[in-house]
Amino acid sequence: MEQKTGPRDIFLQFLSVISLYVAAGSFIALIFQYINYWIPDPLQAGYGYITSVFDSIRWSISILIVIFPVYAWTLWFMDKGYKEVPERMAMKSRKWLVYLTIFVAALLMIGDFVALVYQLLRGEFTSSFLLKVLTIILVAGAVFIYYLKEIKRQAGEDKNSLVKAVSYSTIAIVAISIVGGFFIVGSPKEERAYRFDEERISDLQMIQSEIVYFWQSKQKLPQDLSELNDSVRGFRVPMDPENPSDYIYRKTGNLSFDLCANFARASRSGLDRTTFEKPMPVGQPYDISGYWDHEAGQVCFQRTIDPQLFPPLNKNL
Repeated sequence: MEQKTGPRDIFLQFLSVISLYVAAGSFIALIFQYINYWIPDPLQAGYGYITSVFDSIRWSISILIVIFPVYAWTLWFMDKGYKEVPERMAMKSRKWLVYLTIFVAALLMIGDFVALVYQLLRGEFTSSFLLKVLTIILVAGAVFIYYLKEIKRQAGEDKNSLVKAVSYSTIAIVAISIVGGFFIVGSPKEERAYRFDEERISDLQMIQSEIVYFWQSKQKLPQDLSELNDSVRGFRVPMDPENPSDYIYRKTGNLSFDLCANFARASRSGLDRTTFEKPMPVGQPYDISGYWDHEAGQVCFQRTIDPQLFPPLNKNL
């Protein structure tokens, strides 16, 4: 007599449950980052906030694009197998894994309410937090309902209308969330343009540091960037990473200078660059994203060295 169930069925059950956990976690993380993007928390928003949010969105989308179809396929393939061999629905491994999934979903909802009470007592009862709590409740609730109905389904019985509704709604919501992510983070081409701009900012920060060191060492600013090249220290002035050309440097005073570059896109921070148009003193406390905000096109950053913050090196001897 032909064996009706076997290792393949157990493998599919494990693959289905594991892909469910990964896909559900990634979907929750994706929605959380959408909330962080649209409703940023002032206590968390700061240097690198947008970059962190966008990176998390990309990771979540990448995982969902690969893992969610795997999960959907395993459900479809197993359901097809149940119709061909109804005895597969009675497998102990299936029941154990389904009950485990229901248990995890219940734990998520219980933990969610514990976190809700804790955050309320901590004074963080914000709209952003409430939306995140609602996200977990909806995801865990959908998983709980789906598998609770599945465990009660008898051999040879079709899925009921509620389970089908949850399935189709989940597919639609996940697809919409993935597509929505591309509208926020942009296309790969857009991202590449932003990465070139980030490299330009990194180069300008490096050049600025070398100009400050040059002034500290010689008590004068360089006439052009080529004076910063130093074979002993191993420094060579970088060039534009996309279109190899020199960055623009202008000496505007004994202690002031401009650094310019051509940017492909406006910076993502959303800050108003007009607040940074006046010359800014150079120093580590000022080397934050706000003082490197820029529009698209050629942008010049005005800098002024403060001798009290950066005294000549020979005065420290």
